[in-house]
Amino acid sequence: MSDEAIPATRAAELIISGRAPAGLRVRGHLDLSGRESLATLPAGLAASSLDLSGCTALRALPAGLRVRRLALNGCTTLPGLPAGFTCYELEMRETAVRSLPADLRVEYRLDLSGSRRLQALPAGLKVGSLILRDCTALAVLPEGLDVYFLDISGCTSLADWPETGSLKIGRLSARGCTRLRTLPAWLGTLSQLDVRHCINLRELPEGLRVTSWLDLANTQLQSLPASMQGVQLLWQGVPINERIAFQPEAITAQEVLQEDNLELRRVLLARMGYESFVQQAGVQILDRDYDAGGERRLLRAPLPNEEDLVCVAVLCPSTGRQYIIRVPPTTKSCHQAAAWIAGFDNPNNYRPILET
Repeated sequence: MSDEAIPATRAAELIISGRAPAGLRVRGHLDLSGRESLATLPAGLAASSLDLSGCTALRALPAGLRVRRLALNGCTTLPGLPAGFTCYELEMRETAVRSLPADLRVEYRLDLSGSRRLQALPAGLKVGSLILRDCTALAVLPEGLDVYFLDISGCTSLADWPETGSLKIGRLSARGCTRLRTLPAWLGTLSQLDVRHCINLRELPEGLRVTSWLDLANTQLQSLPASMQGVQLLWQGVPINERIAFQPEAITAQEVLQEDNLELRRVLLARMGYESFVQQAGVQILDRDYDAGGERRLLRAPLPNEEDLVCVAVLCPSTGRQYIIRVPPTTKSCHQAAAWIAGFDNPNNYRPILET
């Protein structure tokens, strides 16, 4: 066959039929996605763009593969990549890969989202954008990591940072990294920082600068380093000030009720806490009954221009502590509220021997 590149449609026919020669050169985008029975590719295959997503029988990439953009999403039997592999953009979402070759080179973007078995990345990995969202087995990032955009959202095993690295100018998204307690000192100036739901994050390093915004919802942060004074703060995407972020005890029920912006009102209510709000605001008792902890009360507080706040107040039978839990505004009884909390849509199906 001629060494001249052939159209992608013709190349796909040859590969699927098993008649593709070694050294096949493809013109345009070669789409082989969803070919669940495709197990092999010709050695020396060359294409500017290749999509192998969903090729669940593929166990290896061919020797000498040359491609600029490669998609391997959902290739669940592919154990890894060949040594020396190089490309411009690589997508490997929801794969079973556990590690990557030490000499892997990806210039622009590497997306490994949902690869829940991934445990290690090569030292000195350098790539423009690195997406590791929901890589739940990844416990540590590689030494010498060099990126501009880093997304580690949902990496629930990630507890520490490498001693050396570089992340500057771009964005760090660490949403839901529940084991992180701090960020690395080598962080420079970022455009955006999202650490919402990092429930154990207690401090940010001095010298860190963020030019656009910081979302710190549901963290343990009590203050900002001097280098970050004046940054735009967000709570679940809603702009807030430092008083709302760091002094929630100063928020009053009157402030909540007088806030016209519904999104900000919900943040104020969440920061204040339902228990404090109920204590300060005038509430209506819709229902009373008893469980193992004692009296339960179903409470309602009208909120301007939106659905009422309806909560159930219960006592813990072990500690005697009161908990106030928000329930749907259509709830009519304490039993219905308890059933909803337990996951029952129909309260008639909720019949605990002993409610605790």
